[in-house]
Amino acid sequence: MNAFIDIVSATLAKDAEGFSSSADSVQARVRAYKEDRHGTSKWANRAAFTSATALFRFRKLPNVEVTPSLHIVCAGERYRILSIEDVRGRGMYLEVLAEKVEPR
Repeated sequence: MNAFIDIVSATLAKDAEGFSSSADSVQARVRAYKEDRHGTSKWANRAAFTSATALFRFRKLPNVEVTPSLHIVCAGERYRILSIEDVRGRGMYLEVLAEKVEPR
């Protein structure tokens, strides 16, 4: 586990004047293994996820359901979750493929 990540959901909040703004609501803060995309055979086998730029592996959280509607924030960078997989089907670890979100 080499990185600290925040699992966040974007929420819309309205101010007193009726204007809405987007704010992040942190669902969980966990320690995770992060692997960036590179030219190994492991990443070549993930050809279906060509837009994935990072892999995160962390312990399954008891009261948090990780879904593709959530985002991961790691070291000030934001990642959009593409897929979630239970590692070896044991319910202990989750493996998340994510795409880095570039600011416009």
